[in-house]
Amino acid sequence: MSSLAVRVPEELSARVPVEQRGPGLDREGVRLLVSHGTEVSHHAFGELPGLLRAGDLLVVNTSPTLAAAVDGRVGHARVVVHFSTRGDDGRWAVELREPDGRGTTRARAMGMGVVGRGCGGLAGTKVRLPGGARLVLEEPLSARGERLWWARVSGVAVPELLREHGRPIRYSYTDRDQPLSVYQTVFALPAADGTGSAEMPSAARPFTARLVAELVSRGVQFAPVTLHTGVASAESHEPPYPERFAVPEASARLINAVRAGDGRVVAVGTTAVRAVESAAGADGVVRARAGWTDLVVTPERGVRVVEGLLTGLHEPEASHLLMLEAVAGRAAIDRGYEAAVRGRYLWHEFGDVHLLLP
Repeated sequence: MSSLAVRVPEELSARVPVEQRGPGLDREGVRLLVSHGTEVSHHAFGELPGLLRAGDLLVVNTSPTLAAAVDGRVGHARVVVHFSTRGDDGRWAVELREPDGRGTTRARAMGMGVVGRGCGGLAGTKVRLPGGARLVLEEPLSARGERLWWARVSGVAVPELLREHGRPIRYSYTDRDQPLSVYQTVFALPAADGTGSAEMPSAARPFTARLVAELVSRGVQFAPVTLHTGVASAESHEPPYPERFAVPEASARLINAVRAGDGRVVAVGTTAVRAVESAAGADGVVRARAGWTDLVVTPERGVRVVEGLLTGLHEPEASHLLMLEAVAGRAAIDRGYEAAVRGRYLWHEFGDVHLLLP
C-alpha cells in the first residue's frame, strides 16, 4: 500500500487527552468515525453500544503501559533510554534518543557512534542510569537496522527502575508530560514480571467502566488478549519488531464460538489484531498461544479471524495502514481518511477513533 493521498494538518494532532480539553469531559468524549465499507458516518464515542449488536465480540489488549523512558548519560552526553521489550534471557531491547530541549522523550533517534551527537549504535556503549544502575548495549535487535539494541542492565531490576525513575514515552506534538495513569486503559492488568507496553495500546483509551458495563448489558462480549507493544519508529514508520503476546484458552474458545455464530469479531487496536491473527491457523481456528510474534498483517496476507477494527487515526505513511487495508480494503481506508480530515478529527493516541465494520 502506498501512502494515503491525504495531508493531515499539524493542528489536527491531539495535544492533550480529551478529559483535559474542557469541564465535564471524560475519556468517552472523543469522536467516532464509522466506516461500513466505503459508507462513512460520524458519531460520538459514547454511541458505540448502539453501533454494535448482541453477539458481537470485542478483542481487547490487557497490556499495561510502562513508564518506559529514563534519563541517562553516556560520558558527558545526556540521553533518553526507551525500554522497549524484555527478552527471554533477561536483557531488554532499548532505544537511545537525544533530548531536544523541548521536554519531549521522542526527540530524534541518535546517530550511530558519535558521543554527544549520537552514541546509540556501538556494541559495548555504557549508559549511566539513575539509582546507580548501568546499561550496556550488546547487539542490534534485528538485522533490519540499529535503532533498537539488546542491552543488559545491572544494579537494579528494570521494573523497579521504571517505577522509580521512568516516565511515559511521549511524542513531540503533545503539550507536556502526563502521569502514567493517563496512558493506562480500562483493560490494563499488571503483569507479574513487571513487563508491559512501551507505548499505550491507545485504541482502548476512550473506554470507561460505565461504557463497558453498557456494552455487556447489550450482549456485547469481551475477549482479553495480551500483546506488549515495543517502541515505534516516529521517523521511518517501519513495521513492528517481534513482540511478546498471549491468547488464553478461554479467549480462543470465545472467539471461535462467535465466528461460528452470527456475531462479529472486532479487534480493539492493531495490537489485538496482531495477537489474534498470530494465534490463528490457516483454517481460521484460534488456538491458545503464548510467545513471540513477528507477524506483519498486510493485504497480501489478509486476516483470518478479525472482521472489524476499532483503531486510532494513523499517519498517512504509517505501516499500520497495511493492516487496516487487510481488514477493510483500500477504498474504505481512503474514503474514511478523507472524511476524517474534512471533519477535523484529531489524530494520534489522545485523538479520535475509527471503527471499521464489514
